[in-house]
Amino acid sequence: MEEKRLAIAVMGVAGCGKTSVATALASQIGGYLIEGDAFHPPANVAKMQAGIPLDDTDRAGWLDRLADELHRAYITHCRTVMTCSALKYRYRQRLREAVPALGFVFLDLPIDVAAQRVAQRSSHFMPASLVASQFAALESPTGEPLTLTVDAMLPLFDITRVAATWCETLDGESAVTDKKRAE
Repeated sequence: MEEKRLAIAVMGVAGCGKTSVATALASQIGGYLIEGDAFHPPANVAKMQAGIPLDDTDRAGWLDRLADELHRAYITHCRTVMTCSALKYRYRQRLREAVPALGFVFLDLPIDVAAQRVAQRSSHFMPASLVASQFAALESPTGEPLTLTVDAMLPLFDITRVAATWCETLDGESAVTDKKRAE
């Protein structure tokens, strides 16, 4: 039996656990991992390090690079898991242009917890001062097709289990909508 083609974007604000969840999910489902932050151009990284939020213009080239990599990975690998903040609907639509059946796992997190988590990170270019701007830009994907909303305060094991179970229901071609909130 042929393995189903699957592409998932693990999304949310800074500090929600995108990298941890995507890494664990890719490992569990045998997926190829794309770390979205690795595709930011140096100018974007410098801007964030300086505490300046990215705007739509800054994100456009980054999203184009990510969409290209997502498409390449989707056609060359059976399963792909990508991290991307994907804060706005139009950003998610740009990624869907690359892979129309792209599923999103939205890691939902309160602003105070996100700020605390980001403040505790030492090896990332995103400062805690930018967390509020991420929440200001966030357009919740809950209710969009092929979207699973998960409480990002759950343990990593539970988030990964819920996401992997949801992924099993996707065939990469369906228009199924999962509005359920995993709690």
